[in-house]
Amino acid sequence: QVQLVESGAGLVQAGGSLRVSCAASGGTISNYLMGWFRQAPGKEREFVAAISYAGGSTDYADSVKGRFTISRDNAKNTVYLQMNSLKPEDTAVYYCATARADSWQRRVWAETYMYWGQGTQVTVSS
Repeated sequence: QVQLVESGAGLVQAGGSLRVSCAASGGTISNYLMGWFRQAPGKEREFVAAISYAGGSTDYADSVKGRFTISRDNAKNTVYLQMNSLKPEDTAVYYCATARADSWQRRVWAETYMYWGQGTQVTVSS
């Protein structure tokens, strides 16, 4: 069973940058589609970004497109989310998750993903 651990929590000012990481153990992420989701207080978990198992395809929520970049290093068994031009509305707990490699068409739905990390808090002050 794959275990995921996010890191990179932080408090930043609006307009700043932060990178969160997700390290996997118990299996190789090279076989999986990887996604990032976030959940703000009182809101449902929402899709942020996804990257295909080989890294050739990426997708982003409209709210983060052009500001966030998802990447993966299969050799390090780690996926990253680089967040630039952060806004207060980006404040949330960020989760990484794995899905089957053939799940690309269902990438935006949380139920597509099998394994989840515990989350890491990102807070953006105005």
